[in-house]
Amino acid sequence: TKQAAHISLQKIGEGSFGKAILVKSREDGKQYVIKEIGISRMSSKERQESRKEVAVLANMSHPNIVQYKESFEECGCLYIVMDYCEGGDLFKTINSQKGVQFPEEQILDWLVQICLALKHVHDRKILHRDIKSQNIFLTKDGTIQLGDFGIARVLNSTVELARTCIGTPYYLSPEICENKPYNNKSDVWALGCVLYEMCTLKHAFEAGNMKNLVLKIIRGSYPPVSIHYSQDLRSLMGQLFRRNPRERPSVSSILDKPFLSHRIFRFLTPEVGYIHTHTHTHKVPGTVSPLTV
Repeated sequence: TKQAAHISLQKIGEGSFGKAILVKSREDGKQYVIKEIGISRMSSKERQESRKEVAVLANMSHPNIVQYKESFEECGCLYIVMDYCEGGDLFKTINSQKGVQFPEEQILDWLVQICLALKHVHDRKILHRDIKSQNIFLTKDGTIQLGDFGIARVLNSTVELARTCIGTPYYLSPEICENKPYNNKSDVWALGCVLYEMCTLKHAFEAGNMKNLVLKIIRGSYPPVSIHYSQDLRSLMGQLFRRNPRERPSVSSILDKPFLSHRIFRFLTPEVGYIHTHTHTHKVPGTVSPLTV
């Protein structure tokens, strides 16, 4: 069996999708994460939907997205094999700071990489739908990789109107709280929540119960970010947390902001799908216009 080709090391997570197991491949000796999704109790429609999602995953190849390796079905379960990120997740990295804030440079480098990943996803008309610090991983060399499309859905999918709110409530956007459909700007709100965590080491919206949390989110009230961070960064935060999704910037327009756009070239590899334009006189030398090929 395909499963037997992997030596199980430890269970590393349990999510809305099923469980994640860290394994070692008998083939190449490398470590991978296998996600196990129980499909035996699913309707045939849901099963088809899961297979469709795996096909979407299989086509995702980007330096800032956790790489899919293969998938197979055995004994009523669907297994998805993904690369393992040795650096752990951003949530653990934030907690290990013990209250010591990250330098702005570090935050901006992380933000740009998360945005490059999310742009790749949104350009393909896909919603991630589960952006949170526990789903953003670090490789051994400190590269950011967005992971776990466990409940991503193709944007124009008719099967499911992307309304369900699953998982961690801290990242819920006002529109989801009001039971409106999930859209690409809901991913942008969640990105704002992650950015806030990177700056303050805390959740932007916290409450003792769901009712109060929803109230805070709908009001859009959160403790301000320390003024030792730049005006650019703090003002971006305010834009990501606009209550009306239409007023939030798209991921492309976030990357177009001058204080971020000049950082992009550090994370570009030739195949990412951005091109360098020649520097115009009015631009700061060395900046890159993120033009989609």
